[in-house]
Amino acid sequence: MDKQAMLYEPLQDNKVHCFLCAHHCRIAEGRFGFCGVRQNREGVLYSLVYGELISFRSDPIEKKPLYHFLPGSRSYSVATIGCNFKCGFCQNWQISQINKRDGGNLPFREFTPGQVVRRARADGCASIAYTYTEPTIFFEFAYDTARIAHEEGLKNIFVTNGFMTAEALEAIKPYLDAANVDLKSFRDEFYRRVCKARLEPVLESIAGLKERGIWVEVTTLVVPGENDSEEELRDIAQFISGVSPQIPWHISRFYPQYEYGESEATPVETLRKAEALGREAGLRHIHLGNV
Repeated sequence: MDKQAMLYEPLQDNKVHCFLCAHHCRIAEGRFGFCGVRQNREGVLYSLVYGELISFRSDPIEKKPLYHFLPGSRSYSVATIGCNFKCGFCQNWQISQINKRDGGNLPFREFTPGQVVRRARADGCASIAYTYTEPTIFFEFAYDTARIAHEEGLKNIFVTNGFMTAEALEAIKPYLDAANVDLKSFRDEFYRRVCKARLEPVLESIAGLKERGIWVEVTTLVVPGENDSEEELRDIAQFISGVSPQIPWHISRFYPQYEYGESEATPVETLRKAEALGREAGLRHIHLGNV
């Protein structure tokens, strides 16, 4: 369903400025933001995916992946279509790269925030995870659900690319307990070329989450020939350690997907090299994924 958006301001000539994410889209009448699921209608910005869940199920929290937050528990995981990144190696491209602007959709079930919370409790979950696609693009639904979940004693988790603004972090701060942030590279050129985004806002989000007392874990999907050099992996490890050596680093193996279908899977030796660099940087908790 359509819902008036949060975190935007009106501009002249019925344009709007969306400051939910670091794209800071300035959207003309009738147009969509970069994410393709937020539209300006007569000078009012709307989220077009409010409550339209394409995935809703109970997962082990380790699947997020979160290994040091409520370990051994289950998390009720929800998602809508859409993303504000365009990564060619996306592991969930079948759902993330569909949007309303291009006329795409997937079968969904309409939920209210209260229904999600009741489902989570009925399934014995200790938390709700906003995941699979980028949670900030369905921020309004995540925010309303997280607020009710907080009142009911459930924790809230974002699995995110980290491209949110400080305003978005401040808005969700009272209700967000943990986040796993994808740090896809330590090169701005990579973010611009591959993700159609920028590096610095992601780094600011990781530090900003930690400063706000939200539990943070970081994941890097290591893609052969893209972000697997020793120099870059060392830079990532040193950055994370500089924020806090207690932040867990998940080093994840890439498998050929989407536009990278002809690429090779990441050699396990590369992940071991990254693990060693993480230890050298002082990181206390390092986990290899997809191996």
